Amino acid sequence: MIWSEFLEAAPELAIYGDHRLKQRIAYLATIRADGSPRVHPVSPFIAEGHLLLYMEPTSPKRHDLHRDSRYAMHATVEDNSGGEGEFLIRGRAVEIDDAEAMAMAFEQARALGHNPRDRYVLFELSVSEAVATVYPDGEPKRTRWKASQDCE
Repeated sequence: MIWSEFLEAAPELAIYGDHRLKQRIAYLATIRADGSPRVHPVSPFIAEGHLLLYMEPTSPKRHDLHRDSRYAMHATVEDNSGGEGEFLIRGRAVEIDDAEAMAMAFEQARALGHNPRDRYVLFELSVSEAVATVYPDGEPKRTRWKASQDCE
């Protein structure tokens, strides 16, 4: 499901995720050709109800996502005590190749403080599972959500 559908299905978790992803580096996990994981620092952004990610066209993550569209993305904590918490999502990535949609998305990314270059490629990340972890009193408290089979 796209981000706006996730927001409708699990509003508190989506709002928390938006906060954890906004203007931050997150870590995207993809699957290499040999089946091993690969982790990449990325700058995701949410625009018009879509979770988007841009990258260099030669990026290994692009090749990984073309081969196997599954991903996991983690927004980290600020410190060893858990900071403001962490957010993890899983889903599938689809490359957007419509020039007009890409131009609009890049314009919105720039308005949010990002700096996508015209040569970059763009992916939309669907959300099939999300987990938020916060650390009140140093103990982890998790909120989990998973899309129904109908949405995957």
